[in-house]
Order: sequence, then C-alpha cells, then structure tokens
Amino acid sequence: MSPRGVAIPDLRERLFAAAERVVARDGAAALTSRAVTTEAECAKGVLHTHFAGIDEFVAELVLDRFARSAGDAERLASKVGEGAVGGNLAEFALALLNSLDSAVVGLAMTRPGASLHTRRALEAGAPGFDAMQESVTAYLEAERRGGRIAAGADPAAMALALVGTVHHLLLTRGPETAAADPETIRRLTAVLLGGGG
Repeated sequence: MSPRGVAIPDLRERLFAAAERVVARDGAAALTSRAVTTEAECAKGVLHTHFAGIDEFVAELVLDRFARSAGDAERLASKVGEGAVGGNLAEFALALLNSLDSAVVGLAMTRPGASLHTRRALEAGAPGFDAMQESVTAYLEAERRGGRIAAGADPAAMALALVGTVHHLLLTRGPETAAADPETIRRLTAVLLGGGG
C-alpha cells in the first residue's frame, strides 16, 4: 500500500489496469472505487481525489484505451510498403479488440453518467473510432498509391467496414468471447482486400 501523501507514479494507468483486472476476474458488478483502489494497492479515497466518481473513472478508462487504439491506427503509416497489407490491418484490428474488456465497454454504455461523459469527450475531440477510421483510410490510400491494393479500391469504404466491424464486435461480444478471434479478423481483412493482401 502506498503511504498517504506520497505521489504514485502513473496513477491513472495503475488504477485503470487494476479496474481491468477486477472486471476480468470478478465481473462488471464488482467494479467499485474500493475494489479498484484495493487492487491497485492505493489509499481508499485516491480514486475520488482524481475522478468525480466511478462513472467518470469508467469513461476515462474507455477514453484512454480509445486514444491508445487511435495511436495504433496512426502508426499504420509507418508500415506502408512493409509486411502484408492484410497482416497490418489484422494486427491493428486485434489490438483494438483486445484494448478493452467487453464488460468495461458495457459499463461505459449502460451507466448514464459514464456514457454521457464519454460522448461529450468524443464530441469535444477526444480520439475515438472516427480518428481510427481516418488513419486506416490514409494507410490504405498510401498502399493503393504504392500498388499494394487494387487501383479501384475505395480506402474510405474499406476503413469504415474494418473499423465499423471491429467496433460492433467490441460492443457486442459477451464474456464467453472475451478474447479476440484472429481467424475472424483474418477473414474480414481478406474480404476487404478482395481475397488478397
């Protein structure tokens, strides 16, 4: 347990990781501020010192993971011309699917305060699925210019289909399908690329 009054390095991430462990182990109903701080080995009140409550905390956890995934999508630009296009897309899609436990996503959608906080942050410009889609589109446009996907391909529609499908899978999968299925993602990217890539 961290002593009272001592700064905790990377506190947000420590709390977020603790929340993910609580949910993975005990389910969404077990996610309370006390469960999070106990798991993170922090003082009981530390979550409420940094967040307005559990709803804001859940929303910020989801927004943090969306921002990471948006960063992953941006990094596709560094892979233009390298590896298989389908492999690059699948790697991004699997990382996005594994970025959040479905139960955490469920909390963010079903708790009105968390849902409202998330929506307002996204409307204010926090990176989310739109940012991911834009980066995937830019990546596919670059690969098309390089001749690695068909000249007649529609990168914007392909990006929408990929990000939209992953978004659907992320928001609708249940606890029994918590792990992302690489074969489903491989088949999706193959279809988007016309069987190639």
